[in-house]
Amino acid sequence: MERFAAAFPAWLTSLTLVAAAITAALVLHWLLMKVVRSAAAKTATTTDDIVVRRLHTPVRWMLVAFALSAIQPGLALGELGASAWSRVAGLAFPALVGWMAISVFGVAADLIKARADISAPDNLQARRRRTRADILHRIGVFVLLLATFCMMLMSIPSVRNIGVTLIASAGLAALAVGAAAQPALKNLIGGLQMVFTEPIRLDDVVIIDGEWGRIEEIRLTYVVVKVWDERRLVVPVSKFLEESFQNWTRQTSQILGSVFWYLDPAADVPRLRDQLEQLVKANPRWDGRFCNLQVTDAKPEAIEVRGLMTAKDASTAFDLRCEIREALLAFIRDTMPEAIVRRRGALSFEQPGPQGA
Repeated sequence: MERFAAAFPAWLTSLTLVAAAITAALVLHWLLMKVVRSAAAKTATTTDDIVVRRLHTPVRWMLVAFALSAIQPGLALGELGASAWSRVAGLAFPALVGWMAISVFGVAADLIKARADISAPDNLQARRRRTRADILHRIGVFVLLLATFCMMLMSIPSVRNIGVTLIASAGLAALAVGAAAQPALKNLIGGLQMVFTEPIRLDDVVIIDGEWGRIEEIRLTYVVVKVWDERRLVVPVSKFLEESFQNWTRQTSQILGSVFWYLDPAADVPRLRDQLEQLVKANPRWDGRFCNLQVTDAKPEAIEVRGLMTAKDASTAFDLRCEIREALLAFIRDTMPEAIVRRRGALSFEQPGPQGA
């Protein structure tokens, strides 16, 4: 056997060992994932599915790295090859460890998001947990990436001092970079502040810069607002901390909507009030809390009539208001045309005098 192995060149033997180690690692990974997926399929929870999905790829490459590390002593690398192997391993190992840490951190964030169902009608607590998990996950990933990069630098002798300096002198680095990147750092710190102050949360309904929309994404430095007409408004985080804006779902998603009509002063308001109550109560979008109709202003040519109605959220309230506005206008047109605003004027007639006078 030894004579048979000696007949092959050293580089071919080493290449065969590397190929065999990688193949063994991939086969082991396939078997391991098959067993884990089979076990996860038998459980009712989604926790194990999240773990498998997040850790599938990092575990594969970790097994490949361990397999190559195990066969390294048997490879004919030579002095130059051993040095190159050590250099690559010094870069790859911290990168894999950092990747694994980020994946584990992602598992925790995904578990929190899976348990925070924001599709429920009253989802205040779910949106709060999901927002915190989202922002803290991004901050944690940023910190882990920075630490991984520093560890990779420390594995290179010629630049090891740079890695040590980045870790030991983070305060000085922050001061040096802060002068050139003040707006970015301001928004970054603002994103961390937003975790605890919670001026906005995911899926909040807000009005900012005159635009109505929902909070779609909260990043470290900016927030994406999905406007009602499918546009995206990208707003710096600092704007939500320093300037005023409307948050319609700060405490609850329930909202009170209003509709205005301008009618003739002779309109029968009690009759309109009864009709409004019938229309609102028959509409499935009404949440059953409150509805009313009042005259809120009076002018010589018209009166202002306001209808109030409640709904479970802003989107539903908007549709409810549109439907009630249209239905009451149809009622006025068909059964109360006298309530439509008319222009009035005074006409005077003079009695003509006798002819020839």
